[in-house]
Amino acid sequence: MEETFSLQELLKIMKKRLVLIISIFVLAVSITGVISYFFWTPIYEASTQILINQKELDQNQYSSQDIETNLQLINTYNVIIKSPVILSKVIDNLDLSITPELLNKKITVSNEQNSQVINVSVEDPELQKAIDIANMTAEVFQEDIRTLMNVDNVNILSLAAKSKNGLPVKPIPLLNMAIAAGIGLILGIGITFLIEYLDTTVKTEQDIDDLLELPILGLISPISYKQLKRKEKIINLNRKREI
Repeated sequence: MEETFSLQELLKIMKKRLVLIISIFVLAVSITGVISYFFWTPIYEASTQILINQKELDQNQYSSQDIETNLQLINTYNVIIKSPVILSKVIDNLDLSITPELLNKKITVSNEQNSQVINVSVEDPELQKAIDIANMTAEVFQEDIRTLMNVDNVNILSLAAKSKNGLPVKPIPLLNMAIAAGIGLILGIGITFLIEYLDTTVKTEQDIDDLLELPILGLISPISYKQLKRKEKIINLNRKREI
């Protein structure tokens, strides 16, 4: 038997189990909010920018060939910045209790397409530590690249500093709660329709018609307990009169 629901029937089903849908919605938002605010560790981010320019810093004009060469070197620089050679010095200079492998996971190196600017971003539970690591990484890279590749085309464009708001980049409780609200709503509606689909009990005359595919000849109206008692009293009174 194929079951199809009209829009009106779907709305009726949702209305019938509205308490269930709202309960799941509120529960999902509440749990996510509590976890985001009280259990997840806030992570802060600090970024510094490195400019890759010409080897001959005294020239005032750039040729297209020089820029193309610099752009080709950026991918190499991205790898070098996160290499153990650079990170080990960063750890020593800042006296960090961390391995180069773990520090590597905290650092993200990126650059815009056709841009000679490299962004070095660091994430850490402590904002000041993230700032220190980002700036030290840029400084060590600028110094060591001269020896590693025999070039002098790296300048620090901007150092990391505390922002005015100083807010963590993750978690974002309001965003998490908004996502949880959508998931909770979908989950509540899904469970509602699943319960309705799995519920095979016969409740109405339409259910009988759909199940047996036979015409309905008549209906018995429901009788309340009070009505039944009244009818019993009337029958008893009539019997007594007949006697």
